[in-house]
Amino acid sequence: MSSPIPSPRALAARESVHAAQLARGAVDGLAARAVDADRDGELPAADLDDLRGAGLLGLLVPTRLGGSGGGFADWADAARVLATGSGATALALNMHTSVVGALARTPDDLARAIGAPQSYFAARDRTLAAAAAGAFIAVAMSERGAGSRLSELRTRYQPDGDGYRITGVKSFCSGASHADVFFVAARAEEPRTSVPPSAATISHFLVPRGPGVNVEPNWDSLGMRGTGSHDVRLDVRVPADALVGGMAGLSLLVAQVMPQWLVASYAAVYAGVGRAVFDAGIEHARGRTGTGLPRGLAGLPAVRARFGQADAALSALDAVVDECARRVDADPGSPSTNRWVWRAKLLAGRTAQDVAASIVEACGTSVTRRGHPLERLYRDARCGSLHPATSDVCADWLGLAALGGDPDADADVARW
Repeated sequence: MSSPIPSPRALAARESVHAAQLARGAVDGLAARAVDADRDGELPAADLDDLRGAGLLGLLVPTRLGGSGGGFADWADAARVLATGSGATALALNMHTSVVGALARTPDDLARAIGAPQSYFAARDRTLAAAAAGAFIAVAMSERGAGSRLSELRTRYQPDGDGYRITGVKSFCSGASHADVFFVAARAEEPRTSVPPSAATISHFLVPRGPGVNVEPNWDSLGMRGTGSHDVRLDVRVPADALVGGMAGLSLLVAQVMPQWLVASYAAVYAGVGRAVFDAGIEHARGRTGTGLPRGLAGLPAVRARFGQADAALSALDAVVDECARRVDADPGSPSTNRWVWRAKLLAGRTAQDVAASIVEACGTSVTRRGHPLERLYRDARCGSLHPATSDVCADWLGLAALGGDPDADADVARW
């Protein structure tokens, strides 16, 4: 008698278990270095070595190019595991993975429909194969005064012979010190006019590390310090095939059609951070984090209630992340899927910071001392609602959709 054919859900579960196993092979090393990374404000090179060794830089790269061929659900499971060891390193890997995912998952027909030349596909495959082999991609999108809003960027590009010249300064570039390639957002140089610049003039470039790309080590933030998100100054010439998609406007189209790579990919990271807060709080409340810590917290009903609320909130967030990931893999870009994308990011940011605040209050002043795991985790968790798209932006998108509007077209101010 033949074996029954496994359901799509069962197949997805097997793939996710594989991704989680890869992450578990790296998480202990990340956890051991998280304190020093937070103190130094730098992504440890050894963390990237561990991620490479586990095959996580190529998790979403197609198997034909040497990767694991994973989907969004695989990233969601891997990210949650990694973030329990180091939310900062998981976040830096998220930036790399969002680029890999967008390149690997943009359908060829869509790329051709928006004008990508044949040379784009060869350049894309080279980039993906390099990622599978261990190349790390850093995202250079945000700028001081503009954040991640593509419509407000000041970094410029213009034709230069058979390529382009890119000039500008980027901020919040996670893992900049270790990047092999920078994914750079820039605006086409335009004549000065009183008319606001067109959103279609924004493009992305894959810029190799080298002359004309200078990392300025100035990262000193409240939380996620271990991302090493330094500024990057650009005055560099790149070949024509460095332009992702081969045309201007691809960036904003991907942001609207496949927002998971700019929005929901953060959600799993902060779900993992929230779980790390919960676990550290449980350990503290039980009196196992060291000598002299309070032993009676677990006996207090108010403390138990806070942990109960946190357990429910984190479980609900996991369910939303799982549903979002399932829909992204099964029906990417549909209106219903995109709603789950924005829900996941909104809930992740709010849940992580709310759980962290409640657990810290439950555990008391002693956990706010430098060096206590909850002090660092509290600061990291607070960043979830601030990362793009911010919680307010997510809520506005969902509100417009709920009221029957087009959340990508009907907003008074451009979200990207």
